[in-house]
Amino acid sequence: MAMTKSMTGFAAAKGAGEGFTWTWDMRSVNARGLDVRMRMPDWVEGLEPAVRAAVSAVAARGNITVNLKLSREEGASDERIDRATLDRVLAQLAEVGSAAAVAGVHLGKPTTAEVLAMRGVLVSEGSETEIGKLAKAITADLPDLTKAFDEMRRTEGAALQSVIEGQLDLIESLTVEAATLAEARKEQMAEKLRENLARVMDNTEGADPARVAQELAVIAVKTDVTEEIDRLTAHVAAARDLLASEAPVGRKLDFLSQEFNREANTLCSKSQSTELTRVGLDLKATIDQMREQVQNVE
Repeated sequence: MAMTKSMTGFAAAKGAGEGFTWTWDMRSVNARGLDVRMRMPDWVEGLEPAVRAAVSAVAARGNITVNLKLSREEGASDERIDRATLDRVLAQLAEVGSAAAVAGVHLGKPTTAEVLAMRGVLVSEGSETEIGKLAKAITADLPDLTKAFDEMRRTEGAALQSVIEGQLDLIESLTVEAATLAEARKEQMAEKLRENLARVMDNTEGADPARVAQELAVIAVKTDVTEEIDRLTAHVAAARDLLASEAPVGRKLDFLSQEFNREANTLCSKSQSTELTRVGLDLKATIDQMREQVQNVE
């Protein structure tokens, strides 16, 4: 079954690694397009492109805010030894010492401080190696985070779709009622036109009966609501087809709701009937309610 997505959603996740703990949260509200805003530490490179790609994979519309709070774990040092680099440095020192001994050259042994000062042995928060590992650990949470976010938007969308479908059912019912009332008033309208024609002919000397009849026919056309009812029926079918689609349909539904409203307005202006006007006003109220819901559809 197709699932309408809402543009409203929220998700959160926690993680830890490389001496840090972090918390993610994502939230979104409706928007005309996709607007991703991020608040995260700027010293950890590579996060923003990864976040933008992950969000774009699950969302087509919405104002989406992604926050990352990063904290160093309690007791974690700002610096640590890179064991692979240390092993390589010690092996190089041993090789140099052996070569020097063969050549009869005496070399003093390096102190611990001198070894630690060698490039890459001691890494800190700001080192490229450390940051790269930290960024990789942090972004590993993104698939689960965006999945939870997408699932919530789908859950919200299911509730939204149910409401809109109910409103479409009511619009369809009111359209059928309008068609019934319009059909019932046809003879009344025809009789009224005949009476108006007779009244005009009785009180107007030299009037061309054909011309007067033509003008009355124009009036009859202007009060005919058949096209409006047919369009409303077609719009209901089109809206249901959109709701059955897997693609984002929020913009199309918004445009369609404007068309619904246009037909309901015309129906009211042409009604010439208290009952038909009542139905037209009920249609307008229901369409306005539906459009409010449609604003949140992705």
